[in-house]
Amino acid sequence: MSAPPKTVLTAGLQEEAAIREAVRTVDPLTLGEGRVIAGAQHAPGLTRLLEDPAVSGPIYDLPRPITEANVAIWIAECARQQAAGEGVLILSLDPQGEVAGYSKFSVWPDRSSAEIAGATRADLQGRGQGGPGAARSFGWMFEVLGVRLIGLTAALDNVRSAKVIEAAGFVSMGEREVMRPDGTVRRSLYWEMTREAWELRHRL
Repeated sequence: MSAPPKTVLTAGLQEEAAIREAVRTVDPLTLGEGRVIAGAQHAPGLTRLLEDPAVSGPIYDLPRPITEANVAIWIAECARQQAAGEGVLILSLDPQGEVAGYSKFSVWPDRSSAEIAGATRADLQGRGQGGPGAARSFGWMFEVLGVRLIGLTAALDNVRSAKVIEAAGFVSMGEREVMRPDGTVRRSLYWEMTREAWELRHRL
């Protein structure tokens, strides 16, 4: 289960309401071409994506076992989160309409904070797009969702994700324990980035 960042921010009522509204009404195309909000019709394609251990293996908060029924339940839960303004599941579709990747944004409007987890289909990995794609997602979270803090985790042995996160300028804050949906705990590397630091980095 996703957990809010270690750093605790407090959003005013107006800021919290604005973040919730942004999450509820977000246009996925503002994140990039071919993006859609996950719906029940995407369960088979998303299952095919996540069945590949190269895609889903490092990610702690996916429904397991990965079956179409469990993925459908997860999509429905993400829709409930979006209706509450607390999360959104966005898929990337390839030109054939197949699910090529996903981004799950977890949002804590009362803390002006968010987290992202996601993955790309194995045949599309290793093309040098991970860094630019991640940076686009981070900027989108600050600019479109309106949060002031992003926290990120990665498995201790997930070297690829750690390199992408650190290249984006996130500050390492050691390790933290995260809980999987089955109740087991995974020790993870942990980073944070504030909107102020992000904007300063991208103005220079």
